[in-house]
Amino acid sequence: MSESKYNPFESAQTQFDNVAEILGLDDGMRAILRQPMKIMQFTIPVKMDDGTTKVFTGFRSRHNDARGPGKGGIRFDPHETIDDVKALSMWMTWKCAVVNIPLGGGKGGIICDPRVMSQGEQERLCRGYMRQLYSQVGPNADVPAPDMMTNGQHMLWMLDEYETIAGARYPGMITGKPVGMGGSLGRTEATGYGVVYTLVEALKIKGLDITKTTASVQGFGNVAEYAARLYTELGGKVVAVSCWNAADKKAYTFKNQNGCDIDALVKIKDSFGSIDKEKAIALGYEILDGDAWLGQEVDILIPAALQNQITPDNFPMIKDSVKIICEGANGPTTPDCDGLVKDKGIFMIPDFLCNAGGVTCSYFEQVQCNMNYFWDKEEVLTKLERAMTDAFKAVYKVSEERNLYMRDAAYVIAINRVAEAVKLRGWV
Repeated sequence: MSESKYNPFESAQTQFDNVAEILGLDDGMRAILRQPMKIMQFTIPVKMDDGTTKVFTGFRSRHNDARGPGKGGIRFDPHETIDDVKALSMWMTWKCAVVNIPLGGGKGGIICDPRVMSQGEQERLCRGYMRQLYSQVGPNADVPAPDMMTNGQHMLWMLDEYETIAGARYPGMITGKPVGMGGSLGRTEATGYGVVYTLVEALKIKGLDITKTTASVQGFGNVAEYAARLYTELGGKVVAVSCWNAADKKAYTFKNQNGCDIDALVKIKDSFGSIDKEKAIALGYEILDGDAWLGQEVDILIPAALQNQITPDNFPMIKDSVKIICEGANGPTTPDCDGLVKDKGIFMIPDFLCNAGGVTCSYFEQVQCNMNYFWDKEEVLTKLERAMTDAFKAVYKVSEERNLYMRDAAYVIAINRVAEAVKLRGWV
């Protein structure tokens, strides 16, 4: 989880440009789709607990809403940049399109570190963010959700501020809310479970029995935790987990060759996904460098933390045993590394397909809120598994028919759908 020289927005544009060539898109369509339709940057003054006022910088990017309202998370990150947000909004457009839900791509962020802020300070920050964005978001315009270091409580504060200004109830204007307050059952598990639903299909293609496979995971936040949970419940064995340690300001890999006890690790992690190193040692875990997760002798790698984590510089660490990479994070593999993945014969499940379970379940939450009728958890997860499985099969079919890398095949489907919507609206 080191600092990267890669610009995520340039990476997103490079990936788009490669597929635009395959599809033969005209210059007008390329100009529309390779950049956001609207980018907002603003300041948020917040009264801190000590009486001082601190000014935070906030962002929101709406990449494309030809297929429906914008959709995308809000992340809190001390290193957040406008290019991060632009790239993520672009990936969200393709993510919604590849699973064929009627939403576009959006993303937001605030440069802050909630780990050193009180609950009161975080609430005032959330409300200030929504006051700045009130006229730009809503159930029929742009629908936010949680992302890195944000959660259901943050979303509820934002919803309350929005509704206070509007003077009415709009539960569908934001997703990822707590259950009982407009949140959907299954939303917590959705992104991680979606990763494994696609993995199960990939294992079938590779002729592998999940109970005889091993995996190494980067990250231990919501996505990684629930991906690891479902994978182990289905019989797989996680041998290593890498995550950031806030106290030491560095990442560590926690290894147990006999298999990580996911429940036990969850009990010793904080709300931001950091595992307590000393308690892990007491449980018998081997503590390795943060990048060591990449060099494990496993069948499956699941990068589920940050972008730009698999690069040409560290790619040689990947063992010949690795057969599948499941991109649980957004943009974890740099564009200049895709050729190396292909040459090594590793089956890639690209990010905007692999981690689309979260936005799919967010869409389910929005639908339930708008009709004021909520499904049970089994129904939500059944619908989610069907959506993820159908999307995977469609992408794999295109990759086989056109002899394309899985990432390119996913882009072909997603970009075609968005481009068709743009044409039908008469924008080009």
